[in-house]
Amino acid sequence: MLVSSPPNGTIKLADYVFARLHQLGVRSVFGVPGDYNLKLLDFVEPSGLHWVGNCNELNAAYAADAYARLHGISALVTTFGVGELSAVNGIAGAFAEKAPIVHIVGTPSRTIQENRVFMHHAFPDADYRRFAEMHSHVTAAQTNLTDPRLAPNQVDWIIEQALLHQRPVYLEIPDDMVNTLVSSSNLHDRPSLQLPDPPEIEAEASGVQCLLDRVYSAKRPLILVDGESRSLGILEEIDQLIKATQWPTWTTVFGKGLVNEELPNVYGVDAGKFGADEAFAYHQSADLILHLGPHLSDTNTNIFTTIPPKTIAIVLSQNTLTAGANIYRDILPARFLQRLLKELKSDRLVKVDGPPNTIQAQPEVVDSDPLVQKHFYSIINPILRKGDVVLAETGTASYGGRTMKLPPGSRFFTAVTWLSIGYMLPATLGAALAQRDMLKTSLEKGAQEANQKRRAILFMGDGSLQMTAQELSIIIQEKLNVTIFVINNNGYTIERVIHGRKQAYNGIAKWDHAFALRLFGMDEETVSKSFFRAKTWGELKTVLASPDLKEGEGVKVVEVFMGQEDCTGPLLDLLQRQVAQEGTAS
Repeated sequence: MLVSSPPNGTIKLADYVFARLHQLGVRSVFGVPGDYNLKLLDFVEPSGLHWVGNCNELNAAYAADAYARLHGISALVTTFGVGELSAVNGIAGAFAEKAPIVHIVGTPSRTIQENRVFMHHAFPDADYRRFAEMHSHVTAAQTNLTDPRLAPNQVDWIIEQALLHQRPVYLEIPDDMVNTLVSSSNLHDRPSLQLPDPPEIEAEASGVQCLLDRVYSAKRPLILVDGESRSLGILEEIDQLIKATQWPTWTTVFGKGLVNEELPNVYGVDAGKFGADEAFAYHQSADLILHLGPHLSDTNTNIFTTIPPKTIAIVLSQNTLTAGANIYRDILPARFLQRLLKELKSDRLVKVDGPPNTIQAQPEVVDSDPLVQKHFYSIINPILRKGDVVLAETGTASYGGRTMKLPPGSRFFTAVTWLSIGYMLPATLGAALAQRDMLKTSLEKGAQEANQKRRAILFMGDGSLQMTAQELSIIIQEKLNVTIFVINNNGYTIERVIHGRKQAYNGIAKWDHAFALRLFGMDEETVSKSFFRAKTWGELKTVLASPDLKEGEGVKVVEVFMGQEDCTGPLLDLLQRQVAQEGTAS
């Protein structure tokens, strides 16, 4: 919806901001009302946008982060001072893991700021630039709308910076600027706000030739797809490259869900020494690794153990191709890969057999046995279906969730750098709303597909849930299709594994999860069809076979019980080291 402009070609500033977001396909806006943004919020719904009033600003930022990762950009509205600082942890996470959020902050009027009036939500020195300075460290760009003549271009510029850097940006709107008339010409002259492609340069041609030479000479190649491929906008080209080469392909944890895991040459997540021996051996013997969209945090690389050696890696990152000592700069990644695919001669590629890519068989479990992490995600895997968004919270869920095989068209979210516990429940809200908004937009454009039963499926520990549980009320209110597996392992298992496995500080208060749905707004009759509990494999199988869970719509919660030191992968390695150290100390 584009708000109509008066005959003289002007529009209210708030209308301009929300019209721009609508043009970019944003349909939901997250945030919390506060006295400096109330006038601004009056314009959200009339602009054709849906206001999602979150329980607090931190949760709103988490939700906006996930919406941006799925949709491409999102919007968050908070008030000055207390509101924006409550959100800043979520904004920092989006900065660390590249999610373009337009963070709109309603601030005191220009007169109040210029006269340094000591107002609430401020400090005694009435320094109104302090909070913007804080945000300069966790946003890609910042701007303050104080002049109606410049405001439209500032709005466009700040959104362009979010799109360019794929990171949050910070937009201040003083209270007295909300209703100010500004020019509407940009909305009509540049409705798409698409960034222009830079001109082709010699480095692109040289880089393509360098890559082709290496590709044609490789004997043991592989492709490693990392998470920043999403923000580079090269997923379609990567899909073509995987199919064209037929080379063995892995993803990082951050890259999981960005490629089609049904392809025969796609092996899932590169787990290094914690994965299959055959896969680890193949990586160790590789003579070429195409590393696309690298994100080299310790968590994403299994404590730096899966970073390809520089001598055999060719790395495509933002605007740069690195091949050994050669660096090709100012490259547009999508155009670069398109040119590579066009010039690639498949008959010159080595036909390589990767390690065995066997279908993971369902583990044999005894119905009366208690649930354990080792088999849980394999047993759950068959419930996933095309188009689902799967989210795994930091902790045991993150390490278990990455082993699941995703159906085509699915996405996977887990934190890989910021690791802010509690992120995933609000993120599930954001992802589910992005699903719904994107479906609605595609139907508006005449798309034939109308899969209304797409779901967001969350795996989250009981400790993490206590951080942000109140956002479950908004998920229920929004009538979203969300299934939540609450892993009740009596506290912060991931922290126990790292240090203090017997310490009281890694415990939590016990909650009655069966009561949560009623507390957060679901009626008694619906709750009876929406809450499930399992302690054994037999009980879990009964839950998974339930029509209410399999085919039912709306919010479903499944509480599953596991041991407080039950873990897998690198977490198990850490736990065993801790136990060994305790034995030595005694």
